[in-house]
Amino acid sequence: MRKAYLAISYSNRKLFDKEVQSLIEICKTNDIKLLSFVDKYNFKENEEIEMMKTAFVEIDKSDFLIAELTTKSIGVGIEIGYAKAKGKPIIYLRKKGSEYSTTASGSSTYNIEYENGTHLKELMKKILKLLKKLPVIQ
Repeated sequence: MRKAYLAISYSNRKLFDKEVQSLIEICKTNDIKLLSFVDKYNFKENEEIEMMKTAFVEIDKSDFLIAELTTKSIGVGIEIGYAKAKGKPIIYLRKKGSEYSTTASGSSTYNIEYENGTHLKELMKKILKLLKKLPVIQ
């Protein structure tokens, strides 16, 4: 089974419940396990080093990274940079009309500008079909 790492802003995560649910559904349909780091882990102040070590291990175990950047996030930018350095495909997501990140776009393999959860699923379906051709990380 393929694995995808979802990089999304911790502070704005709850604003994207519908989009995250759409990603979970489309990934499941394509036999991909989606890890939402901010949903799985909870770190306290003074645990920043452990948090980033854990994030990097999870990215290493993933076949590709999905970065939701409708709201810009330094942490997501770091995750994108790490995935890029590791040669991972990166899918940059943002809602239509939101601020465009030249840094995220320039580091990404695919860019998606979506209108809603349904539209996001339609666009992701096309990209996941392309990613199926890549070898699975063991």
